[in-house]
Amino acid sequence: MLGNVGLLAGLALLIFMALRGVNIFIAALSCSMLVALSNDLPVTQALLEYFPFGPLGAFSFAGKFFVLFLCGAIFGKVMAASQAASSIAQAITRGLGTRRTLWVAMLVCAVLTYGGVVVFVVIFTMYPLGITLMREANLPKRLFCAATALGAGTFTMTALPGTPSIHNVIAASALGTDLFAGAWIGIAASALMIGLGMAYLQREWRLAALRGEGFEANAQDARMEQLASTPDAVPSWRLALVPIVLVLGIIMSPRLLLLTGLVAPGEGAMGALVAFSLAQPILWPSLALVIASAAALLLFPGLRRNTLVILGQGADDAIMPLLNTAAVIGFGGVVTKTAGFSHFAQWILSVDLPPLLSVFASVSVVSAIVGSSSGGLQIFMQTLAPTYLEMGMEPQVLHRIANIAAGGLDSLPHCGAVIAMLMIMGLSHKQAYKDIFVITVLIPVVAVLACIAVLSLA
Repeated sequence: MLGNVGLLAGLALLIFMALRGVNIFIAALSCSMLVALSNDLPVTQALLEYFPFGPLGAFSFAGKFFVLFLCGAIFGKVMAASQAASSIAQAITRGLGTRRTLWVAMLVCAVLTYGGVVVFVVIFTMYPLGITLMREANLPKRLFCAATALGAGTFTMTALPGTPSIHNVIAASALGTDLFAGAWIGIAASALMIGLGMAYLQREWRLAALRGEGFEANAQDARMEQLASTPDAVPSWRLALVPIVLVLGIIMSPRLLLLTGLVAPGEGAMGALVAFSLAQPILWPSLALVIASAAALLLFPGLRRNTLVILGQGADDAIMPLLNTAAVIGFGGVVTKTAGFSHFAQWILSVDLPPLLSVFASVSVVSAIVGSSSGGLQIFMQTLAPTYLEMGMEPQVLHRIANIAAGGLDSLPHCGAVIAMLMIMGLSHKQAYKDIFVITVLIPVVAVLACIAVLSLA
């Protein structure tokens, strides 16, 4: 009994500390100690083994995915420093106009994140440009924030096949699948998220206009607006798209070669390359990001004056997102050693639910606990996924359903990405979280349940 109370207290404390802005390392370690003490886990073992180096240890995760985080952050920095990301954003803005500001925000974020640019770089790129758009369209900032979340933190993160996102790579690495696993499921879920999300945002904008609610500047806007580049300072949008097309092209090329039937894995030089890509779900997208970064250095002369500085800044940008995610996973590593988590795992597997609904429930709960979709997915893959495979579930289906499910209840108020987005835009939970909740929690949950329903009828 005391152990379960301590487990719940540790989770509640983690949520509270995250909402209060407490450093995630301090929060994760403090809550890990509380869980260990209340569950009779040796503190030394919990803090020096389970948290850092166990199967779900913080540094076990950081070591495994360091290369991907590093390459992704460097690519994002190169795209930002070259103004290529801004060029793409401005081109979409010119094409759609301020009347479609919500679509502009969603599409810019979707294109950049699907192409491998990390979420925080996307937000920093889009928000300074968005201030002008919001002002001209008289769009409430809370809705712009939600549209950004829709493009950067929902379907491109977990559903669309082929993306080099950490979520897609975690599932591929654990299940032996590739980044295109469950492609039709992901495409269907993405269509639902886009359709429902944009319908909700457009409806909210109409209602806001009727109430007289519009854009209200805050102290953060002037400083952020200075970061927006002028149209003359950016490369052409066609040139700016080349690195993103390269990332996606390299990732997709093995799958396309196999579909042609001209190449068989392991046969000849091309076959060996295809076999390598299938066997290396972490290194292959990392390689694509490296090649695209090198191409950007060749395409954009401004980068060559400070190449080493920009690469170093990109490497620095990788550290905090990696360690923040790792700290949450380390806390989960301690939680999974408790009797309470063991009982939960046994209960969720024994409940009379269809297997796919059971997957949805287990991934959602774990992601909600740690406030991280990547953290929840990693914990699920290490602890529960093998049992579902033993039940006969197809790895391709498990990959995509677990991925989409992880991107639902992860975005509760203590989610680090939610807190960071609100801080960047100068908003509070009270002002903007309702719309973020609908877009990043409610709609992804509806999308994954709809996909499960279709799969159950098939």
